Amino acid sequence: MNVKTTTLPDDTTLLKQMLVDFQSHHDKETGVLLEEISLLRAQLYGRKSEKFKPVDGPQPLPLFDMPEPVDGVDEPEEEETHIPAHNRKKRGRKALPESLPRVDHIHDLDDADKICGCGCELSRIGEEVSEQLDVIPARVQVIRHIRPKYACKNCEGVEDDGPTVKIAPVHPQIIAKSIASPGLLSHILTAKFVDHTPFYHQEKQLVRLGVKISRTSMCKWAMQAAIACQPLLNLLQDEVLSAYFINIDETPLQVLQEPGRSPTTKSYMWVFRRGDPDRPVLLFQYHPTRSGDVVRTFLRGFQGYVQTDGYAGYNFLDDEKDIRHIGCWAHTRRGFMDVIKAQGKNRKTGAADEAMKYIKKLYSLEKHARKNDFSVEEIYHMRQTEAKPILDNFKNWLAKKSLQTPPKGLLGKAVSYALNQWHRLIGYTEDGHLTPDNNMAENSIRPFVVGRKNWLFSGTPEGAEASALLYSLIETAKANKLEPYAYLRHIFDRLPTASSLADYEALLPWNIALGQVKSVSAD
Repeated sequence: MNVKTTTLPDDTTLLKQMLVDFQSHHDKETGVLLEEISLLRAQLYGRKSEKFKPVDGPQPLPLFDMPEPVDGVDEPEEEETHIPAHNRKKRGRKALPESLPRVDHIHDLDDADKICGCGCELSRIGEEVSEQLDVIPARVQVIRHIRPKYACKNCEGVEDDGPTVKIAPVHPQIIAKSIASPGLLSHILTAKFVDHTPFYHQEKQLVRLGVKISRTSMCKWAMQAAIACQPLLNLLQDEVLSAYFINIDETPLQVLQEPGRSPTTKSYMWVFRRGDPDRPVLLFQYHPTRSGDVVRTFLRGFQGYVQTDGYAGYNFLDDEKDIRHIGCWAHTRRGFMDVIKAQGKNRKTGAADEAMKYIKKLYSLEKHARKNDFSVEEIYHMRQTEAKPILDNFKNWLAKKSLQTPPKGLLGKAVSYALNQWHRLIGYTEDGHLTPDNNMAENSIRPFVVGRKNWLFSGTPEGAEASALLYSLIETAKANKLEPYAYLRHIFDRLPTASSLADYEALLPWNIALGQVKSVSAD
C-alpha cells in the first residue's frame, strides 16, 4: 500500500486511528488468504472424504500408544457389560460364485498307494475340495455368413432370361458391410465407455490377440452404432420428461475440432436423470455451452420437480410456474466441510461443526427411513414432523451467524450459500419421493469423469454427441441392473430388424427380462 505523507493528517489521534483501522483490515484480509491457502493444501494433499468427525467425539489413539492412568487418581472399578447375542461374520475366503462353470481336476493316489499295510484295499470315505479362479483370455473368432445359391438347370438353355438363381437375402447388420459383429462392437464400446480404455490402448490389446484394427475404425464404428441407436435415445428422453422428478448436473469436456472455437475452450457434458428409482434413466447430452438455455430447451413442457446444485445457470427455474426447483444439501454441507478442512488437524470445535451437526441430524432421519423401508407417505410425515423443526432451528442459527462472520471468509461463504439456497433446500420436504441432495446426478456423471481422465478429450462435436448417446444407453442399463456388454450385444443383434415403435420399446432396459441379459449390481 503506497501512502503519500502529504495526504496524512497532522493530528496524532487521527493517525493512530488510521493505523488501527488499517491493521484490522489487514488482519481480516490476511485471515481470508490464509484460510484459502489451508483449504487448497487440504484439497491437494489431504483426505478426499467428506466424512464428518466431531472434535468432541471419540478420537482414535495414536499408533502403539495406550492411555496412561493419572497419578493420584484411583482407577474406576470394572463393570460387567452384558452383550446381547448377535450373528458373527464368518471369517476366511469368500466362496466363489456358484454361477461360474466348474472344471474338475482329480488328484488321486496311485493304485499301489491304495493298499493298506495289512494288505487290504483302502475304501474311499470322502474327498477334500479346494477351488481356484481361472481366467481364459479373450478368444477372437471369425463368423462366416454363408448363403447358398440355387439355380434351375432346366432354364440353362433359355436365351431370354437365363437360368433362375436364388439366394437368401443378406442378414441385416448393425453396421452394414462391416467386419464388426455385434460381439466385437459391444466389446470395444464396453471397454471404452465402461472400463475407460481409450481406442489406442484397445488397438494394442487386439494386436496381442492376433488382430489388427485401427483406432480410426473403432471411432468410426462407435459413431455408426450411435446413429443406429438414435431411436432408443429418443424414447429415453421421452421417459425422462414424463417423470415428476429430474436431477441435472454438468461437467466440462474438451472438444478439439469445434468450428469457430479454440481447442482449449471448455464444452460440457450434461446429464438429466429420471428420479423415479423404479425406472431410472440417465440421459447424457453434449453442448458447447454451460448456459441455462440448455436446460430451458430440454425442460420445455416439463411439469414437476427439478433438483440441481447452486450454479447460477439454473436460477431461471425458480420462476418457471410448472417447475419446483429444489436444491442440494450435499453442496451446502461441502461448504462447511471446507472450513473444517482449512483448519487442519489441530482445530477446535467451531461454528462449522455446529452447522454440520444440524445437517447430520437431517441425514440421520433419512438413513433411519431407508433402513426401516418407510413408505413414501411415512417419509413425508417424518420430514414434516421431525425434519422441519431442525430446519427452522438451523435457519435461525444461520441468520445469527451471518451477522457475526466476515462474508469473504470460508465460513461466511458457506453461511451465505445456505441462506441464499434456503428456499430450494427445504423443497425436498414437500414430497416423500424426493431426496435431500443431487447425489444421484453426480453419481451418474462420475463414470464419464473417470473416463475423461484416460481419453482426455473428444476429437469432434459429432464424436462427443456419439459418446453422449452411448453413455446414455450404457449407464441406463447399469442403473437398471443389466450387464453393459450383454445389453449392448442384445440390442445390436435386434436393432437391424426393428421397424415399429413396439420393436424399439422392447429394447429399453426395463422391458428386457434379466434372463435375456445378464444382471449386474448397480454401481
